[in-house]
Amino acid sequence: MLFSPLALGELELPNRLVMAPLTRLRAGVQGVPGSLIAEHYRQRASLGLIVSEGTYPTPAGQSYPGQPGLVTEAQIAGWKKVTDAVHAEGGRIFAQIMHGGRVSHADITGGHEIVGPSAVAIEGDVRTPHGKQPYPVPRELRTDELPSVIQEIVTASKNAIEAGFDGVELHSANGYLLHEFLAPNSNVRTDSYGGSPENRARFVIETVNAVVEALGANRVGIRISPEHNVQGIAETDAAVVRATYEVLVDTIAPLNLAYLSILHHEPKGALVQDLRERFNGTFLVNTGFSEITTRDEAFAIIEEGLADAVVVGRPAIANPDLARRWRESLPLNEPDASTFYADGAEGYTDYPFYAN
Repeated sequence: MLFSPLALGELELPNRLVMAPLTRLRAGVQGVPGSLIAEHYRQRASLGLIVSEGTYPTPAGQSYPGQPGLVTEAQIAGWKKVTDAVHAEGGRIFAQIMHGGRVSHADITGGHEIVGPSAVAIEGDVRTPHGKQPYPVPRELRTDELPSVIQEIVTASKNAIEAGFDGVELHSANGYLLHEFLAPNSNVRTDSYGGSPENRARFVIETVNAVVEALGANRVGIRISPEHNVQGIAETDAAVVRATYEVLVDTIAPLNLAYLSILHHEPKGALVQDLRERFNGTFLVNTGFSEITTRDEAFAIIEEGLADAVVVGRPAIANPDLARRWRESLPLNEPDASTFYADGAEGYTDYPFYAN
């Protein structure tokens, strides 16, 4: 089952293994993907679908030094080399569109103001080009500014298609801007975008609709991570979480998106499976950051009918031929965490394929 085909939008995936969006920080100061990034993704084209690392849709939305963007002509041209390389190997690739919101610092964005749904900072420090610094208090986006932020995401999504991507994934997870609107501790607004579950879901819903209108639903997926309390997010009231995500999923379900991808540590749990039933479309599961997804777990998720495809991160980092290794029960390379966010080819393009 894990190696059976899957229809996703207008694509047919040869297997149900999806490469997770993985921050790798190798795009340099200008955020332009180069030949090293193209080679990294090319090597992994045998996976059913690749989702790119999070790409910023506006300089103010950049979260990390070395993160790639989808804003400038040079960035679009760089990504075109990536998608061409993946397609030449028979692969399929979506771009993850990620506005970082308050997960950033002006030293990262080139002086651009850090914004969020509310003027609530993340506790802790952020790594900048000038060392660790406290997360800043973001400026609360005005209600009349929200359409322009949505338009930036739409424009970046169009740029992704121009760059040859097969579609886009809207990043509404892991504490970044869209997730910040959903979470009650990062969104304390008193206008129509805050307070109730319906209001907190509104910005995400409007963003999804706008991107669908621009690209077509078959080219749009969305990633969510309810109860994934990272980067200052605190979704700790189960009833509030359920109400918020039910509103979101119920509202976007009729659009017939390419997929809904959920990051959650309990794929069998009532919340995840209820959201799957409500979405009633292609459903991807990533079991979380705390433990590496195993081959047995991936097979079980599909065989037990918990999802249509399995999203994997670290196994795909260390094994460019992961699909073959899992299909044939071959031993795996071990990922080197010290190189996840480094520069250069080490731990990026030098993991070996299995030797016949």
